[in-house]
Amino acid sequence: MSVRELVEKDYYAALGVPKDASAADIKKAYRKLARELHPDKNPGDAKAEARFKEVSEAYDVLSDESRRREYDEARALFAAGGRPGGVGGGRAGGYSGFGAPGTGYGGGSNVNFEDLLGGSGGGLGGFFDMFQRSSPGRGPRRGGDIEAEVTVSFEKSLTGLEASVRLPGAATCTTCEGSGARPGTTPRTCPTCRGLGVVSRSQGGFALSEPCRDCLGKGTMIDHPCPDCRGSGRREREQRIRIPPGVSDGQRLRVRGRGTPGERGGPAGDLEVTVHVLRHPVFDREGNNLTITLPVTITEAALGASVRVPTLDGAPLTVKVPAGTSSGRRLRARGRGVPAAGGGHGDLIVTLEVTVPKPADLSPRARTALLEFAQAHPEDPRALLTERMEAEG
Repeated sequence: MSVRELVEKDYYAALGVPKDASAADIKKAYRKLARELHPDKNPGDAKAEARFKEVSEAYDVLSDESRRREYDEARALFAAGGRPGGVGGGRAGGYSGFGAPGTGYGGGSNVNFEDLLGGSGGGLGGFFDMFQRSSPGRGPRRGGDIEAEVTVSFEKSLTGLEASVRLPGAATCTTCEGSGARPGTTPRTCPTCRGLGVVSRSQGGFALSEPCRDCLGKGTMIDHPCPDCRGSGRREREQRIRIPPGVSDGQRLRVRGRGTPGERGGPAGDLEVTVHVLRHPVFDREGNNLTITLPVTITEAALGASVRVPTLDGAPLTVKVPAGTSSGRRLRARGRGVPAAGGGHGDLIVTLEVTVPKPADLSPRARTALLEFAQAHPEDPRALLTERMEAEG
């Protein structure tokens, strides 16, 4: 793929975002598409796999602020006048703007494209460097990052645990030892690029360097692919990761060096795991605080009582309900909440909810007692509202 073909790719369209999309929107779009198109979810679907690679390539560039800026600049350069065909001063479809005095370009001069884009101080030079780095035959290359997901129970999210995460293509194939070739065979040097992974082609007044089309920029060719990894040199593996106590739903954990292996001695990428925490039927969270709604009877709320509160660890906990408590009152048990990152624990917040018996559940004796209570304690709880309304009138 030539530089022109690279910049003519519309990475924004690949992710379905506008050109002025924020970094957060780009990340959100990528994560959505990656989940839908992941090979694990679409086994044997070549179209989904190709689309997955496309969105991954787009995100790789657009998620990096510097690379995104260089990509935008390069696309603007080509859009300004670049067309397939000759490139020279005054030619149809050429870069006539480069023929300005003192630039050394245009006017039919033979310009090396690497010099043009690789000049000192220019953002486009960085883009050309990025393109050159993407050619595997030119030296060590860092492995790609891998995204994975893991689901844990509410209880385990508080105590922490070790979990297994399945990582497709994240390990070196043990059958071929990463070569991609069937055991007993070896990859051969590409005769077209002589192992460099790139070739130079003349186009108009430019000399273009591009990945070799015969070996796809690898510098080697495999005549007999490994039957287990199908020539990729990588296989699926399971990775054990440590999930810290107090992890929250949606939190992303990064494990350095656990992504895709690098090429030609390059470092491995990183593993980024999104943790999903299952809901609990009784407890919830507010930051580092655990929360629970505790029902109390009318009698307990009116007269006060000591009430036992359920706990996740089973340790006994009793709270004192003050006399005259109304629904919604919150009580706090210090240090009985979620482990905090800096040490210690949050609190357990107990919200009291006064329960009112249903008429069908009242025995004749209970109904009589309530009527006697109403006569013995005549009260209008709406009196204050009435006074305020009259004062407003």
